[in-house]
Amino acid sequence: MRILIADAMPDAARLELQAAGLEVHVDARLSGPALTAAIAELAPEVLVVRSTKVTADALAASPALQLVVRAGAGVNTIDLPAASARGVFVTNCPGTNAVATAELAFAHLLNADRRVADATADLRAGNWQKSKYSKGFGLKSRTLGVLGTGDIGRAVIARALAFEMQVIAWSPSLTPGRAAVLGVARADSPVDVARAADALTVHLALTPATRGFVGPAIFDALRPGALFINTSRGEIVDEVALARAIEEKGIRAGLDVFQDEPAADGPWTSPLAALPGVSGTPHIGASTAQAQEAVASETCAIILEWARLGTVRNCVNLAASTPATHMLVVRHVDQVGVLAGILAQLREARINVQQMENIVFSGARAACARIQIEGTPGDAVLAALAEDPAIFEAKLVELVG
Repeated sequence: MRILIADAMPDAARLELQAAGLEVHVDARLSGPALTAAIAELAPEVLVVRSTKVTADALAASPALQLVVRAGAGVNTIDLPAASARGVFVTNCPGTNAVATAELAFAHLLNADRRVADATADLRAGNWQKSKYSKGFGLKSRTLGVLGTGDIGRAVIARALAFEMQVIAWSPSLTPGRAAVLGVARADSPVDVARAADALTVHLALTPATRGFVGPAIFDALRPGALFINTSRGEIVDEVALARAIEEKGIRAGLDVFQDEPAADGPWTSPLAALPGVSGTPHIGASTAQAQEAVASETCAIILEWARLGTVRNCVNLAASTPATHMLVVRHVDQVGVLAGILAQLREARINVQQMENIVFSGARAACARIQIEGTPGDAVLAALAEDPAIFEAKLVELVG
């Protein structure tokens, strides 16, 4: 199996994959047309990326490509519809960088309160400004609002509780019972979180539904002088609304992510990043040695499981549901040609197979095929299956829901 790693990763990942007998090519400089050309030339079965965008052209560059591994949590840099249309599995490494991102979120939270970065800049410029920077509120007993309670959100919550903060949270999946387990108050809406918060931190995944999600209504609900932290994705925040809140309400922001981030190091300007009251970092939330080692380890585990078993851990682009209306359950002799005959009957009847599995019993003398299909086979199909001496029983089960 051939692997192409198209982003910087700890070299331990390459060595582990090579030790397992896999062919590994590493080129962290690949992006855009160069990545497409490399896929066409090398024909890898597996592509590994971190921040590099994987476009429809890249996915179509070689029919050999079967699996794309995002060595991180989000997959917004990968064209999921194009991958799904070509039957390419896309997977990621959720949770492996949660602690690193949570730590940076807290670094931004502390900095926004105590203005460490601004004070450092003044000291370096030769200015002692104790009266200016001795007005932090402190975090103890203050309320932290958390939007999103996935791996990173939960890691932030744990750290906030250790700082003796009160936490109010909202997430689409957060139930009252789960909120009680986490030790937080549950809000009915993001606006309710913002209204109650002294500081608000965002830990939502970027999806079509969350693009621009943190907008005017949420910033209007924040109290004057509140703190705002974003270490998720820049596109989740309406930057115009945030800038207005900074200028009109004295909101102080700590941002690790921005809209229109550059693809490589170099000159970059942002009206938002230049505002007084904003401190920023260049999207480094997951960039600690601990996090990268964990990501590399999980990436290797995903690839090795795929190579040995054909299963895909953490796959993000499988259908949540299919058009299947029935399941054809066939218990049969485990021998050559039986499944082919079943599928031939379905093809003749123009019945489309959606999903299937074939379970083999102990001794490998019999098996059970469970075939989800779209449509209802006629009596002739079931009769033909019943006449096959290698089939013990064939029955049709209607799928409900």
